[in-house]
Amino acid sequence: MSESRALGRALRGWRDRTAPAAVGLPAGGVRRAAGLRREELAQLADLSVDYIVRLEQGRATSPSPQVLSALARALRLSTAEREHLYLLAGQAVPGPGQLSAHIPPGVRRLLDQLDGAPLSVHDAAWNLILWNPLWAALFGDASAQRGRERNIVWRHFAGLPGRVSHTPGQEARFEAAVVADLRAATARYPTDAGLRSLIRELRATSTDFARLWDTGIVGVHETDTKTVHHPDAGILTLDCDVLMVPGSDLRIVACTAAPDSDASERLRLLDVIGTQAMTEYSTPA
Repeated sequence: MSESRALGRALRGWRDRTAPAAVGLPAGGVRRAAGLRREELAQLADLSVDYIVRLEQGRATSPSPQVLSALARALRLSTAEREHLYLLAGQAVPGPGQLSAHIPPGVRRLLDQLDGAPLSVHDAAWNLILWNPLWAALFGDASAQRGRERNIVWRHFAGLPGRVSHTPGQEARFEAAVVADLRAATARYPTDAGLRSLIRELRATSTDFARLWDTGIVGVHETDTKTVHHPDAGILTLDCDVLMVPGSDLRIVACTAAPDSDASERLRLLDVIGTQAMTEYSTPA
């Protein structure tokens, strides 16, 4: 069996075993199999249905690492299965010197079961990987954003529009923490070209970033507040915590409000708006 046909067979097998409910999709309607439809996998991975068909039929023979990462997340592959996917596609398995956007299945299940709080997941360079419907309702749906637009550090220092405002003290703490994060990431992932490119572009774009980078500033993430200006729900002041996933460099950002506060009431209102399925980053085929 050729590698492309073996890849297609593996993808069909993983798709067939994945229950819609396990990935946040409704299980209703007439189904010939218990697993995902091709259209559903395409939606979850942000790929075209035609490309999924060509992959499964062995007619698309060179999927990129970005596509493979999106498929692995959408199908909730284990670490071993993800490595097998890369090998079948003829791509090098991401090693310790490169950033990883892989979300372990256990972490995905945990995120699926948490509600009532806006949640987002980022890699070690603060690229947005995953978010829940309430996060999209609060901060705006990021599904149309691509590349640098999904990087939290880039958005801040490049002055891209957003709904969050900081006091001078909050801004100083945030900038110190994310610059320190990127510095630490360059030490852990010395061969990651995307990370190096991000640093170069940030230094060229923002004099504030370049100044902080050159000082060797050190900062840590602590619980802080953010003020979010929502076009419909008004102003919400929320506590934001950064949680690290053991065994990986993923960051889970959770925004919460004090019980019975005005912000908590506004979040409950937004929870009605955020009805889309969990959305994650991928690169279209």
